[in-house]
Amino acid sequence: MKISRLFTKSDQNGKHSITYVPRNSEIRNPDGKLIFSMQNILVPSTWSQVAVDILAQKYFRKAGVPKLLKKVAEEGVPEWLQPSAPDAENLAKLPENERFTSETDSRQVFNRLAGNWTYWAWKGGYFNTEDDAKAYYDEMFYMLANQMAAPNSPQWFNTGLNWAYGISGPSQGHYYVDYQTGQLVASDDAYTHPQPHACFIQSISDDLVNDGGIMDLWVREARLFKYGSGTGTNFSKLRGSEEPLSGGGKSSGLMSFLKIGDRSAGAIKSGGTTRRAAKMVCLDLDHPDIEEFVNWKVLEEQKVASLVTGSKLNNLHLNNIMKACYAEHPENDRFNPKLNMKLQKAVMEAKKALIPNNYIERVIQLAKLGYTSIEFPIYDTDWNSEAYITVSGQNSNNSVRIPNEFMNSVLEDGNWNLYWRTEKKKAAKEGRAPKPAKTLRARDLWEEISFAAWNCADPGLQFHSTINEWHTCPEDGPINASNPCSEYMFLDDTACNLASMNLLKFYDAEKNKFNIKAYRHAARLWTITLETSVLMAQFPSKEIAQLSYDFRTLGLGYANLGALLMQQGIPYDSDEAFAIAGAITAIMHFSAYATSAEMAKEFGTFSGYGKNKEHMLRVMRNHRRAAYNAPVEEYENLSITPMGIDPEHCPADLLEAAREDADRALELGTKHGFRNAQVTVIAPTGTIGILMDCDTTGVEPDFALVKFKKLAGGGYFKIINQSVPPALKRLGYSQREIDDIIKYAVGAGSLVGCPYINAESLRSKGFNDEAISIVESQMPSVFDISFAFNKYTLGVDFLKTLGV
Repeated sequence: MKISRLFTKSDQNGKHSITYVPRNSEIRNPDGKLIFSMQNILVPSTWSQVAVDILAQKYFRKAGVPKLLKKVAEEGVPEWLQPSAPDAENLAKLPENERFTSETDSRQVFNRLAGNWTYWAWKGGYFNTEDDAKAYYDEMFYMLANQMAAPNSPQWFNTGLNWAYGISGPSQGHYYVDYQTGQLVASDDAYTHPQPHACFIQSISDDLVNDGGIMDLWVREARLFKYGSGTGTNFSKLRGSEEPLSGGGKSSGLMSFLKIGDRSAGAIKSGGTTRRAAKMVCLDLDHPDIEEFVNWKVLEEQKVASLVTGSKLNNLHLNNIMKACYAEHPENDRFNPKLNMKLQKAVMEAKKALIPNNYIERVIQLAKLGYTSIEFPIYDTDWNSEAYITVSGQNSNNSVRIPNEFMNSVLEDGNWNLYWRTEKKKAAKEGRAPKPAKTLRARDLWEEISFAAWNCADPGLQFHSTINEWHTCPEDGPINASNPCSEYMFLDDTACNLASMNLLKFYDAEKNKFNIKAYRHAARLWTITLETSVLMAQFPSKEIAQLSYDFRTLGLGYANLGALLMQQGIPYDSDEAFAIAGAITAIMHFSAYATSAEMAKEFGTFSGYGKNKEHMLRVMRNHRRAAYNAPVEEYENLSITPMGIDPEHCPADLLEAAREDADRALELGTKHGFRNAQVTVIAPTGTIGILMDCDTTGVEPDFALVKFKKLAGGGYFKIINQSVPPALKRLGYSQREIDDIIKYAVGAGSLVGCPYINAESLRSKGFNDEAISIVESQMPSVFDISFAFNKYTLGVDFLKTLGV
């Protein structure tokens, strides 16, 4: 393939056109405790402190990086692209504790990513010439360093560690498909073939201990969590509670096993090497345990509330009882509530607060043994607290799969049947309709789902019928589930490798122009990168390795849409915003599919394309119809049609580009087929969005007009959202008006001139000059004025002088 340069020049390596500066990184808990520190990190000068912290804390390899390296000659690979390994001979001359270190320079990371991708693409024959390989390397390096795009987190964790440093690590039970032979192979080590995919969908069978069964899934999930990936599974194959077992007895039910998987994920969350576990649990709406599943987190949240309230009440009343036992009273009578009136009152108040009688008796017994206080743990509602660790269901996103038939039943106030899993299987085998295990009023179940989602944000809704109407490969089975964030929906036992482009990097605020040429160029190169990642990847099971290689699903997306719209002065929920978002998405989507068709011409289509050709082309035609805002009747086999790009509200250049790309992708795909069964998703871009200094992640709107910027030397400073000034300028405000608006939003950051809370009013309340000075010093950085008035800033002794 021919790779052109747009961001770099052939006579000047892309990495040399970027200024790098030394920075320090510190991460502290809210209480000020230092939890991470790294000094003298070299990073691009344009990066914020928060982006530096993410790179240093999350993505730098922390150990095993050799101080000295040597190239490993490989036939057919240019010298500059050959892998590196520890220079054992020269390393032996260094003190043992100085031979290996961590990554400390962002260029090391950019090089191991861009270099590793180039290396595998070269071996796979993706470049016409060596100059194309160099151009690809430079362009990818440049985009990483300039925060124009970023791959998903597992790429940062794992990719290039073997190519750049010779790091291997023991095999973890992974598999890959050898791209030269097409054979499935067990991995020899952890990093020669890295795990770069973030999003997995795994299957499960109704079997306890065999391969593909319940306990096997927890092992497969653990392999993914360890290397920073997430996984989703539809658990509808598991039998419901009280459902008959083949060997006699009855099933303990779906929920009992979900709780095991939840605990497994929670354990890895605290012991994993890279990030906390990410897990999706999906369930069909006709499963007999659907009601218990829907209300799972509602009940667990209520348990947390009970733990928090109960712990505080127990701590208060039990200690009051203990104190009452030591009131001034004859020693023989002090432990008798009938004779010790203070103790009697404390016991009565404890019983009113519903403190268990056995605890009341136990505290009195402890007092008899000489104890003067009792330590009763107090819980809080922090999501990372002991209370949430205690309850179940906190380590997964839960979603229900809703078919059109259910929604029709809701509209018509009809019934909805639940079925034993064994009965559904038996009925299908016998060619008859299954007998219901239970029948519910559809609107009652819908109300339960709605209340649960309002109460605790779970379960999510996945519209099964609509999802499968856009399925590119239905001949190989339905789409049953998604990854944890739900952007990737495809066949069971497949994986998707993501990357996201930072939309603001393609926007010129002065000219109010989106750089379509650069955006298309980036989309093409990142599609090649994600395809290359399929070539080099390893997977946690044989099935996933084979199917991911066969279908080659990719996940190119974007971030910062909300900030882009804001800087253009366009309301997020407006016709103009919908049209612009549609056009920008279409350009990326069709550019990626055109690149996939281009690769299909060179290397062949994905293996499942043949039997799914008509389905995939139908889906592509429907996508093109959306770009042209076609009438409803033109769409093929859709029960719910999409919102098209409204030409009346879309900038002409974006609309023209979207339609050109739609035409080109469909033309090339019809002629050559596609290399990949899917190419785009829009992910939440959580961590990588912060790394790219995005104001907004994924498709979300901006969440605040005022934000807090972390300073390189420590501390925070209140600033206006950086998208607000250009938005106000775009809307026609003068510079003076913009300055006034910013000052109003951010605040003066001082008590001086404040009409109600100022030095004089504080003196009248008993504040001395030192205390006033302390409060004033806090004003520029506090989240709210009340945060400056507490024991941490003013001190306990001073607060006592105020009677607090």
